[in-house]
Amino acid sequence: MTSQIPTLDIRRFTHPASPEDRQAFVDALGTAYREWGFAGIRNHGIPQARIDAAYAAFREFFALPDEAKRRYHVPGGGGARGYTPFGIETAKGSQHFDLKEFWHIGREIPEDSKYRSVMSPNLWPEEVPAFREVGYGLYQALDALGSQVLSALALHIGLPEDWFADKTDSGNSILRPLHYPPIPDGDVPNIRSGAHEDINLITLLVGASAEGLQVLSRKGQWVPFTADADTIVVNIGDMLQRLTNHVYPSTTHRVVNPPGPKAREPRYSVPFFLHPNPDFLIDALPSCITPDNPNRYPEPITAQGYLEERLREIKLM
Repeated sequence: MTSQIPTLDIRRFTHPASPEDRQAFVDALGTAYREWGFAGIRNHGIPQARIDAAYAAFREFFALPDEAKRRYHVPGGGGARGYTPFGIETAKGSQHFDLKEFWHIGREIPEDSKYRSVMSPNLWPEEVPAFREVGYGLYQALDALGSQVLSALALHIGLPEDWFADKTDSGNSILRPLHYPPIPDGDVPNIRSGAHEDINLITLLVGASAEGLQVLSRKGQWVPFTADADTIVVNIGDMLQRLTNHVYPSTTHRVVNPPGPKAREPRYSVPFFLHPNPDFLIDALPSCITPDNPNRYPEPITAQGYLEERLREIKLM
């Protein structure tokens, strides 16, 4: 096992110098995910100005009075769209809620879409005029980057490069601007985000350059992963773990409280949770089932069914 989580140049896949260079990227990415479930992706093509503009709008929203933010909370909505207040989401198995508040932006779909019953229209805060344009622009950019990562992973496990394309083109994917407020008391039992695995196929994290993210290694050690500012962290979620019969493991991670004075500073991050289409059947791929790795999930489940099951576990439903 490598001693640290690798960061890879995705231009070797999108604009390779040679077919061999492209295959080398596929091999390196697959190896990183088999070992860590995490990798950094640089030269991803998303302009820093786009990321900065989105962060500015998100900070502006979280600075609003609590009463204004709660206007966009949808009771009983499972946090699917709009605002989720501080003190609600709780990592599976944890006694303490996470120290965070967040907003959810989902995919824009036609009103007559067959998925409308499980994919609600987006909400947009009137107080921050730029929020919609920069927020959904970042959503689309990360959706496209995620598709490139999935194409490389498909090749690594012997599938056609475009295998995921028609299974994620209407995916119930979520962009989650997050705010971890300052922590006034260093002795609180809560942490900013309790140890967990993500629900979805892959997660793309913009803003992991702030300290706090830790990844649990196969040896049981918490490894800090503070990426360079131009790097997007991409990790495997439980849906892809299940689909690949644990060939790509979903790795436990957390966001810890920083020491000393840094705990008094807010932290912001923006993960994009890439999901399959709601009716996609998560059934272990035959290419990932072997005598040494028998099928762990003989009962398939739809992406929507699995999502709802997990949202109940983390107290969002």
